[in-house]
Amino acid sequence: MKKTGDIIIKGSSVRPIMLDICYIENDSFQPIVIFCHGFKGFKNWGHFDLVAEEFCKNNFVFLKFNFSFNGTTVEQPTDFADLDAFAENNFTVELNDLGLVIDFIEQNAKLYSGDPDKIYLMGHSRGGGTAILKTHEDKRIKKLETWASVKDIEDFVQSQDIEKWKNEGILYTFNSRTNQNMPLNYQLYENYIANKERLNIPGAAKEIEVPWLIVHGTNDSSVPYYSAEQLHEWNKKSELFLIEDADHTFGGKHPWTENKLSKDSRTAVEKTIGFFRS
Repeated sequence: MKKTGDIIIKGSSVRPIMLDICYIENDSFQPIVIFCHGFKGFKNWGHFDLVAEEFCKNNFVFLKFNFSFNGTTVEQPTDFADLDAFAENNFTVELNDLGLVIDFIEQNAKLYSGDPDKIYLMGHSRGGGTAILKTHEDKRIKKLETWASVKDIEDFVQSQDIEKWKNEGILYTFNSRTNQNMPLNYQLYENYIANKERLNIPGAAKEIEVPWLIVHGTNDSSVPYYSAEQLHEWNKKSELFLIEDADHTFGGKHPWTENKLSKDSRTAVEKTIGFFRS
């Protein structure tokens, strides 16, 4: 098994994207799984490195990356060291970042024993929503898997006091893990309104034609599991897999100090590997 160090590529705006790849050198090229982290997440959060290793052991190339405006930096890739950048993140930046990551691995797939014709997307939480949107607009994606995915950006928008956000220009979301009040500039809302058609997760979900696995825990307090049921309702060709009593991160937390996955994470990983293999 080989793991790249952090690879730096140009992001969709002024900031770079940092990514890493886990793979096994092989003469037969393997499917490529691209993993999208969620809101207030990053590529090395918690147990994500162990998740990557499990896919690698099962003959997948596994790529995970930091969205360019997720608040981490090249120097501090696991800390929210740049909250000014976090404040300027938005949904189209993340979609465009993901497009550049797909471009990179498509062009360099064979360097990592990957098959450029078998690119699969996998996303957690808000990263699941991004993966749904990108699968809808990018025909290079051959399979989709979402973990605890959001179902509609409108859910977030409707939970905010938009007038107050507009007047103050900023709102804050508290990170209980780091004890940081993380800023969101009003441009996030403006970006959503200006790109509503492209950012329409329900509309995209209904039109996805590639195989799609939806995994969710029934004890998810961040994104209730009825979100998964709604996504499945919108796309009956998808497969819904609920994990009884699993939480939003399937038992994962940051930092993760064990050398094995939690029970619920292993269940999610094994189900996903089986789906991508089929």
